[in-house]
Amino acid sequence: MKIAILGAGNMGLSFSKSFLKYELIKAEDLHLITRNESKFAKISEEFPHSKISTFNEVKELDADLIIIAVKPQDFQNVVDNIQFSLKDNQMVLSIMAGIKIEKIQKLLNHPMVVRAMPNSPTLLGMGITGYTSAEGISFNQLINVERLLNSTGRSVYLENEELLDGVTALSGSGPAYFYYIVDAMIKAGVEMGIDENLSKLFVKQTMLGAYHLMNNSEKNIEELIKDVASKGGTTEAALKTFEENNFKEILKKGILNAEKRAKELNG
Repeated sequence: MKIAILGAGNMGLSFSKSFLKYELIKAEDLHLITRNESKFAKISEEFPHSKISTFNEVKELDADLIIIAVKPQDFQNVVDNIQFSLKDNQMVLSIMAGIKIEKIQKLLNHPMVVRAMPNSPTLLGMGITGYTSAEGISFNQLINVERLLNSTGRSVYLENEELLDGVTALSGSGPAYFYYIVDAMIKAGVEMGIDENLSKLFVKQTMLGAYHLMNNSEKNIEELIKDVASKGGTTEAALKTFEENNFKEILKKGILNAEKRAKELNG
């Protein structure tokens, strides 16, 4: 399989590294396309055996799969400036937030489109990606796409494309929510007189341990919370403050606003 990636940014490059790491494609069958010539040297250093081009250099695209990894706000500009046409047998995989399959098909004048939403832990092969596809794409073609996506972590096929905006808000944006909470905890530690590096250690190890405990326990989330929050204790005091300030509702509202923004990106 030959793969071309339109938009050699963080996500496009992390996908490329995963494909090569698990030997799903050969380095010489990877074509990285960027708008920024200043990135050439760095990309060439990381991918010495792959083809690297700018958008305006590509007159014809020799690839079985074209991955669109540009920012959704830039997609219209990319479409207006590309100088190649897609062939009938080429498949498109979009990892742009918000842009629906129908719009991609219309702008590219091409029916073979799969839409996916990965998240940043794909950089470590620990991401999760929701994906869906246009009608007319065969089971075998989807299996090939899933193999590629699974090299970056886990993937889940969604029958209903509308759910993908929710996935964007939940897991696509989700790492930032996690970091936001971690940052607040670290700063609270510093305010209590704990050295910042030590506070980071306590918080990060706590998060790691809590994740593994949650993942390996038969108890639900509420039961796990009760295990820590003994009556009249320190945890209960913190949780009471969260409830009084509607922290859970604020977090939910933020995620729902992220979904709303994903829908707006389609125009």
